[in-house]
Amino acid sequence: MQGFWQAFKRNRMGVVGLSMIVLTIFIAIFAPLLAPYNPKERVRVTLDSIYARPSSEHWFGTDDAGKDVLSNFIYGARVSLTVGFFASFISVVIGGAIGLIAGFFGGRIENLLMRFTDIVLVIPDLPLAVVLVALTKPSLMNIIIVIGILGWTGTARLVRSQTISVKERKFVLRAKAIGAHPLYILRKHIFPLVLPLMVANTVLVISLAILNESALAFLGLGDPSTLSWGQMLNFAFTRGAMSSGAWWALLVPGLGIVWLVLGCTLLGQGFQQILNPRLESHHLQKSEMIALEAANG
Repeated sequence: MQGFWQAFKRNRMGVVGLSMIVLTIFIAIFAPLLAPYNPKERVRVTLDSIYARPSSEHWFGTDDAGKDVLSNFIYGARVSLTVGFFASFISVVIGGAIGLIAGFFGGRIENLLMRFTDIVLVIPDLPLAVVLVALTKPSLMNIIIVIGILGWTGTARLVRSQTISVKERKFVLRAKAIGAHPLYILRKHIFPLVLPLMVANTVLVISLAILNESALAFLGLGDPSTLSWGQMLNFAFTRGAMSSGAWWALLVPGLGIVWLVLGCTLLGQGFQQILNPRLESHHLQKSEMIALEAANG
């Protein structure tokens, strides 16, 4: 871990991504202290308060209900982060289990699981998510489950390829030779080496989950009892923000989605550069090259 953090500190892309995510989490946790208004409180709606321009009283203006856009934005970060983290956890658990089993056992089990993965992979996620959410009650829990069970295919393929590579190493072959149980080998030898790539991929899955939740909410399939950035976009788009020239009602939640997704992408790429052995040379290889150059004079 000490070596990992030393390498992570030198990775500017990962540090920037982590800083962006930490800032968003900080805003979501301390929303009651940071938000100037409570979005759940009723406000007196007047013609002047509907889509009011940014001012000292409302820094990012107001929406069609006369509520402060900045306060809605701060509280909306909670829902977007909740969906992203929990949906990605479901996806990684499903994809990781399928990838480990397929890569380790091979044969018919691998063919069956990978063909099923290919079938799910070719189905567009968003249209299928729209159908599933529309057939069920549009609640936050249903949205998390739907996004989670549709976003595991990439993780499964990544974990499978890494598992195939790890299971051919000598210590795994020796464990098989002495009669170690397959589940023991998976738990003690293969899973610890596959876990770093799963962690790096999880951050990328979070960004996809946030995008899918925003898309569903924008299409009117979000939880009506919760306020997210996608829900803010839906309200602004369907309630005349464009025709009223209220650009702030669309720009603020849109920038929030871009900010969080970009932070997850940068952090995930930074993790992959550090944890993926294929993306950097091993330290033994570097020492061997130095010794070879010294021997050659």
